[in-house]
Amino acid sequence: MKKWNALLLASTCAAGLFAVPALAQDQSAAPEAEQAAPADSVTDEGAVVVTGSRINRPNAAAAAPIQSVTAASIQAQAAVNIEEVLNRIPQIAPDSQQNYQDSDGRQRIKLRNLGFERTLILVDGKRLGTMNGLDANMIPTALISRVDVLTGGASAVYGSDAVAGVVNFIMNDDFEGIQANANYNFYAHQNKPGLISQVASQYGFAQPNHNFVTDGGRVDLSLTAGKKLFDDRFHISAYVNYRKADLVPYGARETSGCQLTEAVKDGPLTCTLSTYTKTGYVSPQSGPNAGNAYVNNPNGSRSFIPYSNAVAENPYDGYSFQRADERWNAGGFTSFEISDAVELYANAMWFRDKSVNLYPARVLTSGIYSGPYQVSCANPFLSAAQASTICGAQAGTNTMVPIELRYRFSGVPDQEDRYLNQGTRITGGIRGEFAKGWSYDVGGVYARNKMDTSWATPSYDRINNALNVVNNGGSISCVNDVANGCLPFDPFSAGSTINTPALFDYLLEGTYGTQTTVNTLYNAIATVQGDLGTYGIKSPWADDGLAIAFGAEYREDQLKSYADANWREQNGGSDQSLAQHVWEGNVELQVPIAQDKPFADLLQVNGAYRLSKYSSNPNTFSTWKAEAIWSPIPDITFRASINRAQRAPTVVEAFQGSNISYGRITTAFNDICAPTITGTTIDPNTGQQIPTYGAPAASRETCAATGLADNLYGSASLLCPTDIGCTYRAGGFTVDPETAYTKTIGIVLKPRFLPGLVVSVDRYMIDLNDSIGYNDYSYFSEGCRITGSDFFCSMFVRNADGTLFSNPDGNPATGFIRQGTTNYYKSKSHGWDFQAQYALPLGGAGRLDFDFAGSLTTLAGGQDSPILLEKNCVGYYGGAGCGQFIPKWTHNLRTTWTTADQFFSASLNWRHLGPLTNVSNSGEESLGWKPADVRTTFYRIAAVDYFDLALNFRVEKNFSFRIAANNLLDKTPPILPNSYNIGLSRANTISARYDSLGRQIAFGTTINF
Repeated sequence: MKKWNALLLASTCAAGLFAVPALAQDQSAAPEAEQAAPADSVTDEGAVVVTGSRINRPNAAAAAPIQSVTAASIQAQAAVNIEEVLNRIPQIAPDSQQNYQDSDGRQRIKLRNLGFERTLILVDGKRLGTMNGLDANMIPTALISRVDVLTGGASAVYGSDAVAGVVNFIMNDDFEGIQANANYNFYAHQNKPGLISQVASQYGFAQPNHNFVTDGGRVDLSLTAGKKLFDDRFHISAYVNYRKADLVPYGARETSGCQLTEAVKDGPLTCTLSTYTKTGYVSPQSGPNAGNAYVNNPNGSRSFIPYSNAVAENPYDGYSFQRADERWNAGGFTSFEISDAVELYANAMWFRDKSVNLYPARVLTSGIYSGPYQVSCANPFLSAAQASTICGAQAGTNTMVPIELRYRFSGVPDQEDRYLNQGTRITGGIRGEFAKGWSYDVGGVYARNKMDTSWATPSYDRINNALNVVNNGGSISCVNDVANGCLPFDPFSAGSTINTPALFDYLLEGTYGTQTTVNTLYNAIATVQGDLGTYGIKSPWADDGLAIAFGAEYREDQLKSYADANWREQNGGSDQSLAQHVWEGNVELQVPIAQDKPFADLLQVNGAYRLSKYSSNPNTFSTWKAEAIWSPIPDITFRASINRAQRAPTVVEAFQGSNISYGRITTAFNDICAPTITGTTIDPNTGQQIPTYGAPAASRETCAATGLADNLYGSASLLCPTDIGCTYRAGGFTVDPETAYTKTIGIVLKPRFLPGLVVSVDRYMIDLNDSIGYNDYSYFSEGCRITGSDFFCSMFVRNADGTLFSNPDGNPATGFIRQGTTNYYKSKSHGWDFQAQYALPLGGAGRLDFDFAGSLTTLAGGQDSPILLEKNCVGYYGGAGCGQFIPKWTHNLRTTWTTADQFFSASLNWRHLGPLTNVSNSGEESLGWKPADVRTTFYRIAAVDYFDLALNFRVEKNFSFRIAANNLLDKTPPILPNSYNIGLSRANTISARYDSLGRQIAFGTTINF
């Protein structure tokens, strides 16, 4: 029976990236370096790690599909980031924060396209950290034994956040000896003339040479050492890891030589342009030329010419396609088995990651400050003609006039937005067996992640100081702030040599402003589990008895955010200190009903229940799961599960929901019960314009639902004042957890007539209710107008006279419409998962391993409110919130040949991404489609196929060498105009889903001492 259970477990764990032999075939035939532990099984000597259960039975059968990535898979790819491995799993929405110019560099994981906040990340079955502070890059790739990906709800076992599923990193905490790992990869890409270079050539933008380039080098080095003492009862190991990545700028690829734009449907293509030019941008704000836009003549004559596209710049010069990054990881594991009843264990992980986003050094528009810049009409840098243009008749006088300036410096290094992520995670506890069939584990997690964000914005005051200059005997100097090193700024000449790095340092005040966010998790967990079969408590038709686990858990999430004076001056805001805790209790059961019986080789049911009480909510919440496994014969297994899972609001969401603030609605908004303004007429007596009115937008019954007295319906007194507008109140909500019902049903086939073949097919359905999100006043106003539902209409809080305007500074109790973070409606994710493994012995020629993982997504979307149609974004991209780019079908198929002596293996992986269609051509009204939207250009992304080749040489037992080529054929990514306006698109493509930088060559080696 135990043999069958192990085979069943192996069938749930497709490697997905590297053909690892499942336990479904004879492991003695497998290369040692590639043997994969099955998901939910014994991985290290004596240690049992189970994903999806707190009951640690080595022969426990999985009732939900689990996909595993093994250490061999990671090594084959010579990966330096774990997300690069996980991004190839069909169930994971690709993401790569180190390749985003505008990210903070932290890596999260998103299952089923439901967002990172609904995926729980574990390390050895315990939380990695808080949801707000997660950075999966703190997990060293060299120490990973395997990664289990369980898709579907698991909140009854693990608590909040396991809605889309769980990603459990199983670490090699039993290492002994000394091991060195080294990986190096780089891009080897052929830049070819294409659409972008054709469009960019219209503006004279610099483009990469159309030749073979090698760049983006990344190195990953690790050293691990471990030792066992006292008859192997005491174990200690430690590791250190270093990673460094080189910058690849946008301009290094033809596909990102400029940001492609299309102003109108099927219209001409252009590049995004910047008024921050090296020739300067000048616009007088007073006088005869007020509002006109000029640039300095590039010929250096100190004259103005009108601003035009011909002198515009590329705003994305220097942006990072791959960010420069440097990371250190270190940590260790230890355990001491005092007796069978007492084993002490602990581990620690630490990391420090530094990356930057680059921007051209610029004097920014005065629009981000308190008003226009000021310049003297006698400024010595102005020629007479320039002074006349700016000042008119006041030219040459000491009169100060307002002016708009934008200027990109020449010869000044790019400005850096700096991100420093640091984290510490410590776990420890005590475990053992305290009675026959009973064991316990009492421990906890302390995790602290700190992110320093450092930005520098030129000082408004210092720019004005540098503009206020005089000529003292041929030497131009500042009038003010000389003691602080003020230097003259010359914005009236193209590429002026006066505008030096020293000047820019002065404008930045010589320092960066820094905001710091610290996320801390305190997590205590106690579990007691028992095998009641030891006491004869079992089904009369089963060999194994009932297993039970009881658990209690306490979690506290804290977030502290603070900033220095420079940050506050530049960006505003205020310090925060937020916290939320939860008390939980849970119970879990595994009940084998029949084993080794006719038509019931295995029949088992599992269940779990958890009760949670959050400090941010007065209510108590429950989650549960029910699972069943039936194998009528050893060749066939049916499995099914249903989970009620939840995600509690993060401390930020809970604060946003509860914290109350007021403000003015400054956009064109009108009370839906006030008369609509249809036009204006002229008063014949005064000549003034008088508005004319029509019926209110909402019905009389709907307005009654907002609390409006019937006699006030359509009264002009309800109109929002034109000078101040109506009032909104943000917050004041108690945000409840999201609730999801996740269902899976599947079949596992292991035909005895074809040894070595395991196939599984699973149907999954995730239905999420009460989604947590931010909705502004218009969401509730429109919803009320259309539906008359109390869900929307209750957000109107009227004054006694029915109006929606009051003084925001007085914390009013009435006279506003509500908005903020709260629960609203539904999200859904449905589809099918397919996995297959087959091992084909070739006798003296070695063996072939085939590993297949595919996913067919049938529904991904939901409803934002009851008034909207249910939308399905599968296969579409563009508007309507379809920003995750979900093809209907994706798969990986890896084929590996290994020689009989295991000296050499060659592995070819085929990655397929299905096509995508712009919502403009979807024909789906739920996605906002209209016949007028149909496009003839840029409406479809064709299916893409990538091939990866990995070669492994096991030179001797203690030394192996690897080489891999990912995206072997160097396919260029698909091109999209207006990509920054489309969800997660960047640099004219969907950089997380497609191999946007070209072919990647990787080398790796492992040495054991």
